Amino acid sequence: MIEHRPFTSLGRVQMGWLDARHHFSFGRYFDPKRSQWGALRVWNDDEIQPHSGFDPHPHRDMEIITYVRDGAITHQDSMGNEGRTEAGDVQVMSAGRGVVHAEYNREDQLARLFQIWIEPTESGGEPYWEAAKFPDAGRAGQLVVLASGRKGDVGALPIRADARVLGATVNAGGEIRYAAGRGRHVYLALARGSGTLGGLTLHERDGAAVKDVDEIVFRAAETAEIVVVDAP
Repeated sequence: MIEHRPFTSLGRVQMGWLDARHHFSFGRYFDPKRSQWGALRVWNDDEIQPHSGFDPHPHRDMEIITYVRDGAITHQDSMGNEGRTEAGDVQVMSAGRGVVHAEYNREDQLARLFQIWIEPTESGGEPYWEAAKFPDAGRAGQLVVLASGRKGDVGALPIRADARVLGATVNAGGEIRYAAGRGRHVYLALARGSGTLGGLTLHERDGAAVKDVDEIVFRAAETAEIVVVDAP
C-alpha cells in the first residue's frame, strides 16, 4: 500500500516565528488516522524565521533527526554541545534518559528543515548529539544512509533504533529504487522537485506512507531531493 499525503493536507501550526506542517499528529494537531507510522512518530516540515527558534525544552526516549533543507540551525544542549548545521546536512540527538536542548535560526534568512522523531528500540541510556555533512555530490542519483541503527551502515549518524534515514538527489528522468521488505514502514517526503511513486504524482513537500511493498521506485519529473525513513 502507498498512501499519498499532499502538502496541502498536512496539519499546520503558525506561531509568527514558526510555520510548521505536520505529517503526523503533533502538539495541537491531531488526526487519529495519522498518529504515527510504525516507529516513526513525528515528521515536521518547519519554517523558522531569522533570529528566532525553539527555546530550551526537554526530551527523553526519542531519536530526533534534523535534516536542514535551507539556511542553517544552531543547536545547544544541557550536555554542553553547540553546533551549526547547514542546508543538506543532518544532526541527530538521541534523547536517552533525558536532555534539554534549544534550536535557533541565528541567520539572516529563513531556515527550512525536516524534523523526524523515531522511537528507540530501548528506553534510557546516555543522551548524545552529533552532526555530519553530506555533500550533494555524494547523494546524486543514489540513496545515502544519513542516520541508522544498523551496524553495517558505515558513515551514518548513529541512532538507537532499528531504522534508517536516507537521502538522495535525482535528476529529471532519473529513478531511485529502495527495497525495504515486508512488514517495514517506509515514509518518503520531497524536500524539493516532483516525481512519481507507485503511480502517484508527488510534488514538493508532499509525503507518502508505504507498507508491505517489496521495493519502492521513485522517478523524478524534475530534479528532486528526497528523504526516506525505513522503520519497523
